[in-house]
Amino acid sequence: MKSHWSDDEVKGLEGLDLLVYASRLVGAEPSLVVWGGGNTSLKVTEPDLLGRPIRVLRVKGSGSDLKSIVARDFPGVLLEPILALLKRADMDDQEMVAYLARCLQEPDSPRPSIEALLHGFLPSEAVIHTHADAVVALTNNARGREAVQEVYGKDVALIPYRRPGFLLSKEVAEGVRAHPRARGVILEKHGLITWGGTLKEAYGATMEAIKVSARGRRPSGPARPRVLDAAARRDLAVALAPILRGAVSRERRVLLRYDDSEPVLEFVSSPEAARLSQVGPATPDHTIHTKRVPLFVEVEDPSDLGALSEAVRGQVEAFARGYTEYFEAHRFPGATLLDPYPRVILIPGLGMFTTGKEARAALIAAEIYHRTVWVLGAASAFGPYASLTPKEAFDVEYWPLELYKLAKAPPERELARRIVLVTGGASGIGRAVARRLAQEGAHVVVADLDHPGAEQVARELEERHGAGRALGVAMDVTAEASVRSGIRAAVEACGGLDVVVSNAGIAPAGAIDAMALADWERSLAVNATGHFLVAREALRVMKAQGLGGSFVFVATKNVMAPGKEFAAYSAAKAAEAQLAKVLAIEGGPSGIRANIVNPDAVFRDSRLWSEEVRAERARAHGIAPGELEEFYRRRNLLGVPVLPEDVAEAVLFLASDRAAKTTGCTLTVDGGVRDAFPR
Repeated sequence: MKSHWSDDEVKGLEGLDLLVYASRLVGAEPSLVVWGGGNTSLKVTEPDLLGRPIRVLRVKGSGSDLKSIVARDFPGVLLEPILALLKRADMDDQEMVAYLARCLQEPDSPRPSIEALLHGFLPSEAVIHTHADAVVALTNNARGREAVQEVYGKDVALIPYRRPGFLLSKEVAEGVRAHPRARGVILEKHGLITWGGTLKEAYGATMEAIKVSARGRRPSGPARPRVLDAAARRDLAVALAPILRGAVSRERRVLLRYDDSEPVLEFVSSPEAARLSQVGPATPDHTIHTKRVPLFVEVEDPSDLGALSEAVRGQVEAFARGYTEYFEAHRFPGATLLDPYPRVILIPGLGMFTTGKEARAALIAAEIYHRTVWVLGAASAFGPYASLTPKEAFDVEYWPLELYKLAKAPPERELARRIVLVTGGASGIGRAVARRLAQEGAHVVVADLDHPGAEQVARELEERHGAGRALGVAMDVTAEASVRSGIRAAVEACGGLDVVVSNAGIAPAGAIDAMALADWERSLAVNATGHFLVAREALRVMKAQGLGGSFVFVATKNVMAPGKEFAAYSAAKAAEAQLAKVLAIEGGPSGIRANIVNPDAVFRDSRLWSEEVRAERARAHGIAPGELEEFYRRRNLLGVPVLPEDVAEAVLFLASDRAAKTTGCTLTVDGGVRDAFPR
């Protein structure tokens, strides 16, 4: 482990700013802390409400992440009332949380970490707590205490495993007093605590402790069964992902992430993996994100998709039954069963899938299990791997303070956990739809012939809603290979598809007797065949999932009321509408809905209305091109312009569960064009 502390970078930093710097150094190293885990603190002197100097503990707030932590994530806790608690014999979690809330320097600050007392009880100015893999590996085996003694001697105090809280905090303080020469504390099956008179000293002590303990290996041996080559693994993962997603989404939909990196692949294909993976988590914090154990899929030949799919479906349900039994064996009054399906799925020869309510959660689970793989191997270098007991793991997973966080989380948005594909998403109606559905919680795949434009929209959505929430892909809807590639990208990124907004289109204009055959065929290719190709590929994914789904086809008012010199557009769009209705008929038995939105004259941000199309439509109506938008506005019954956002609202309704019992429907968004009323 290399120190990344830079005296040049910290020039001019002090107090809270220096704490942020040190914390980010720790958070940036995956082998030190899992997402949301670890803790840092600094004792400082600050003025109280009356301007009098008082001692304050600045400690990481609950739920913050060291990798991206900022100053406001460190609530200040008055140190004097913390130290007064050393006289107490015990204190339950709820009482401790309430007590800390009354000790805040700023009443509206985040809730202090559950380990605030631990940091406050230690006399040093700066304290750092990590879940360092190298240290956890020492204690996570049958001879853990002996291994710690071999490596550290009397340089550390070892505290037997206990869930974080008042008693652990007091035991750490007592352990340090009993070992005055100790340079750190090792928490059994949990991690490392170091300290110093400055943050630099505390950080250096962490690096030194890890350097001493770092040694290990990855679980390995003859592969069982053979490992598939990279291309075959990816193809099989894409084919399996919708099936697996459907199997693990019976309670609530989740997103998937596939990982076939070398450490994961070597582990899942080793003879030791089936047994080791079922022993338990590397640390209590891992349990919150990955459950106590993963699902290890037993399969003879991972290249046989049929056999693998059958094994996955059956073993996922067996895992859920086993998890429910685990819950029932350890439940306490008032406890409610969480989602019983696995968060980590290991498949020998293929790799690992992780699940989450959003892409970020699936990524966090994957990153954490990478750490588990390392610890499994490193711990085995000292003795047989050991972990928390099932009861200890349950007490962490169903810890009332963790459940409180879940209860206090804001309600999920309408399209949370949904994966949406929007074609023609780089501009106009498509862009407005992508924005609106992302606003309601959807993970959006923005597809467009204009790949840079699609990527730009995706970047915008990620900046607004978070990493992993959008993906821009190139898609020519007239080309089978391009459509297949775009939908494959969605499956690779998120595991499947829930909603397809088939929107890509062009608007060739011209009289029938003057139209070139190429223009007619191009309109049919984009405005009819393109919708067919997208629908066919997406329908296959939705059926494999078995979770239902929703198609929304963006057609046009011209389906109901075609316009003069607009034959190629009107005829092709009518074919699109008929396709949607047949899809509603065929998809119904699988819970897959198909509906149509008919907009009219959406000019803003639209690439359909090129200068050429504007001129031709103006000529067909006998008006000047500059009068075209006003002409369309005045011809509808409400006398209003139709905007991309108006169409997006209609799409949202049909895509969402608000329209769960609506299929084969046409919804007009045209301001009221009498001739285009659905009949």
